[in-house]
Amino acid sequence: MKHIRNFCIIAHIDHGKSTLADRLLEFTHTMAITENQMLDNMDLEKERGITIKSHAIQMDYIHKNEAYKLNLIDTPGHVDFSYEVSRSIAACEGALLIVDASQGIQAQTISNLYMAIENDLEIIPVLNKIDLPSAMPEEVEDQIIELLGVKREEIIRASGKTGEGIPEILEAIIDRVPAPSGDPEAPLQALIFDSVFNSFRGIIAYFKIVNGTIHSNDFVKFFATKKEYYADEIGVLKFTMTPKQTLSCGDVGYIISGIKTSKEVKVGDTITHVKRPCEKIIDGFQEVKPMVFAGVYPIESEDFEDLRSSLEKLQLNDASLTFQPESSLALGFGFRCGFLGLLHMEIVQERLEREFNMDVITTVPNVQYMVYTKKGDILDVHNPSGLPDFMAIEKIEEPYIRASVITTTDYLGNIMTLCLGKRGELVKQEYISGNRVEIHFDMPLGEIVIDFYDRLKSISKGYASFDYHPNGFRESKLIKLDILLNGESVDALSCLTHVSNSESLGRRMCEKLKELIPRQQFDIAIQAAVGAKIIARETVKAVRKDVTAKCYGGDISRKRKLLEKQKKGKKRMKQIGNVEVPQKAFLAVLKLD
Repeated sequence: MKHIRNFCIIAHIDHGKSTLADRLLEFTHTMAITENQMLDNMDLEKERGITIKSHAIQMDYIHKNEAYKLNLIDTPGHVDFSYEVSRSIAACEGALLIVDASQGIQAQTISNLYMAIENDLEIIPVLNKIDLPSAMPEEVEDQIIELLGVKREEIIRASGKTGEGIPEILEAIIDRVPAPSGDPEAPLQALIFDSVFNSFRGIIAYFKIVNGTIHSNDFVKFFATKKEYYADEIGVLKFTMTPKQTLSCGDVGYIISGIKTSKEVKVGDTITHVKRPCEKIIDGFQEVKPMVFAGVYPIESEDFEDLRSSLEKLQLNDASLTFQPESSLALGFGFRCGFLGLLHMEIVQERLEREFNMDVITTVPNVQYMVYTKKGDILDVHNPSGLPDFMAIEKIEEPYIRASVITTTDYLGNIMTLCLGKRGELVKQEYISGNRVEIHFDMPLGEIVIDFYDRLKSISKGYASFDYHPNGFRESKLIKLDILLNGESVDALSCLTHVSNSESLGRRMCEKLKELIPRQQFDIAIQAAVGAKIIARETVKAVRKDVTAKCYGGDISRKRKLLEKQKKGKKRMKQIGNVEVPQKAFLAVLKLD
C-alpha cells in the first residue's frame, strides 16, 4: 500500500489540465500520445475543448529504484460539472492545483480548492503554461502564496506543451501525497465514484477500496440497493481496462458483474462482501442539488419509452442529471429534468442526440420555488403550471445564490450594472492582487439561469470568471405570466417572473411570437396575462381571399353582404381552428435579449 498514490487534477476551465495529464502519461510510458487531450474520449469534449467527465487512469513509475502505482483522475473545470469534481476528490488523497501563469487564479480554482481542503487532501500547487510570452510567473506565485500560505519553493513551474517540470511533479506526488490508509484484512469497503453502461457487459462500476481486499468471482453486495452479485471481472483502469485477480485497499479499479438495470448502481454507494459485510456505508459525497429544471419531450410521442431508457443510461454516466415524468397539454408526455446549469443542459441535449439518436424539445428552463399556501401547506414547484390558484397563495420563496465574480478593475462598472440589473445585492468586494478584484453578490437563481453567464463573458471580453453556490430561499414578489393564443393558455410558454419584469417580458414575448407564428385563415390574438389582467397584445392578421373581386359596379350593399358572410365564416373558423406553435417559438423565448 505504501507504493500507491491517488491524486486528481483540479483547475479553472482552460488552464491546461488535460494537456498536463498527457505529459504525465507520456513521461511514465503509460501510453503513446497520438493526439492532444488523450483522456477526453467523447467527441463532444474534443470539439468544444472542454472536459465533461472525470477520467481515471493508472500509471506505473519507478522512483529511487522503487515501483509506484499512481492513480490519476483528470477532472472538468467548468462550474456546471463541479459534481464530477467532488466525486473525484472523494476517491483521492492528494490534488494537483493547476494555475495558468498568464491568467492567474480564477473563481473555479478557488471553489475546487476549498472542496479539496474540506476533504483533507494534500495540495500541490503547479504553475502551468510558463512557456507563454504573456506568462507572469512572479505575480501568479504571489497570488498562490496568498491563497494557500505555501512557501515559494513548494510551487512547481511547469508547461504542458514543452513537458517542463513533469519529473518534479511526479516526485512531489510521491514525496508529498500520503499513501492511502486502510486495513487490507478488515471487511471490504469500496466506494463507487462513477459508472458507465456497456451494451455487451452491462453496467461497469468504478470504485476505490478504502478497507479490505476483493478477489475475482467474490460474492459481493451493494450496500444502498441491497443487491448481491458475483464479481465476474475486476481490474484496474489503464488506457483500456486491465483485468486483475485481486485488488487491495488503496486501489482504484472497476467491477463487472452483469448488472442490467441502471437503478441498481448508485454513485456514492459502498461495495462489501456478502459473507463478511462491513458495518456502515462510507461517508461519500452529498446528494446532487439540481439548479435548473426544464421539460424534455420527445418530438414523436411514441418515443417516450425510448427517451426514458436513454435518460437512464445517460444518468449512469452523469450522476448529476435527475428526471421524473410529467405531461404538458402542448407537448404530450415527457420528463422534467434537473440540471446543474445551462451548459450542462446543452451537453445533455446534445448527448441524447448523438449517443441515443433521440430528437427532443426542451422547454424554458425554470428553478425550484417554495410556495406557502393559506392553508399552511408548503409546495415544491418546478413548473409554473403546477402553481395553485393565486388567491390561495400566502407567499412564494425563490432560491438565492452567493455568486463570486473575479475580474480586472477595467470591467468592474459593467459587471456591477449587469448584476444589479438582475436584482443582485452587493455583499462585499475585495482586491486580490494588483488590479484583480473579487465581488460577492447575492442573486436570485432564476435571474442567472437563462443568459447571465454568456453576457458576463461578453461584457468582460472573457476576463471575468464566475462561480456560485446555493444560499437558501427568500420571499419574493413573483407572479405567473401566461401567454394566451385566442384566449387559450399555452402552458409550455408560461413562466414565473418578478413583478418588476412582468410587463416588459410579456411585451417582448408577444412581439417575438408574432414574428414566429405562421398566419392562418383567421386572426390570432397573442396576449400576455397576469391572472385576469391582460398586459400586452399582438395580432397575427388572417390570410383572406378577396371575395368582392367579382362585384364590378352595382350597389355597395352587394359588397357588404359578401364581406359580412366572410366575417361570419372567419368567426366560425376561429371557434374550431387551433393554433400550431412551431418549435422555433419555444427556443426563441429563451433568447429574448
